[in-house]
Amino acid sequence: MTPSLDRIAAETRTWLAGADRPLILGLCGAQGSGKSTLAASLQAAMEAEGRRTAILSLDDLYLNGIARQQLADAVHPLFRTRGVPGTHDAVRGIAILDAAKVGAPLSLPRFDKGRDEPFGEEEAVGKVDLLIFEGWCVGARPQAESALAAPVNALERREDPDAIWRRYVNRQLWGIYAELFARIDRLVLLAAPDFGVVRDWRGQQEEALWTSKASGAMDAVQLDRFVQHYERLTRHILAEMPDRADLTLPLDHNRQPRADMYAYMKDKVRQ
Repeated sequence: MTPSLDRIAAETRTWLAGADRPLILGLCGAQGSGKSTLAASLQAAMEAEGRRTAILSLDDLYLNGIARQQLADAVHPLFRTRGVPGTHDAVRGIAILDAAKVGAPLSLPRFDKGRDEPFGEEEAVGKVDLLIFEGWCVGARPQAESALAAPVNALERREDPDAIWRRYVNRQLWGIYAELFARIDRLVLLAAPDFGVVRDWRGQQEEALWTSKASGAMDAVQLDRFVQHYERLTRHILAEMPDRADLTLPLDHNRQPRADMYAYMKDKVRQ
């Protein structure tokens, strides 16, 4: 196991041992932080120990293109781009997490990022002991209203000068996303060292897509604009989530646990 996987697996075993029903494990990490790979490795480790495990990515809850265009027309053009709260089917996410908690068989949606549309068929996974719910803003809380006034980057300054987009995103975190994230039993944060590294990490992912000649790969200009959609909330998460997550793993620029810091767990039980 890698150091991150070893630590998360150890804590997950403890959490599972103390649970009287299926466990919902939230895994939050900035784009490119390795959360999807880590979730898959954790699933393999738990299944090797006989625990029925499935993964739901927040990305798999994205609305289809028509729904996002309708949101863009009704609220703000920036909602045509998938990513921020408001561009997911949070109601469906709530239904899935509720079904997992009561031990019902699951059918999980999957999203095709190449086509920017959901796959036509869902994945039937049955009952689980552990559902890993991973995503870049899983467990995020809203910002204070006063924090929304000043733009954090060129995208907000040029394309959201009246703060309509970012205020709508924040209202989603107060509303339906708060209901969704309240269903998480334990929250793990992969804490990037800063937001600046996120552009580099996401750039590495895009380079891999270019190498594989996958559809939908972005060039440098497109990528620079794209990551700005995520900047505000990523910075907020890195500032406020570490002290309340059940387990926080501070990462270095190579996605490895930082040698000068320790992972820590809050000794508490989520309601």
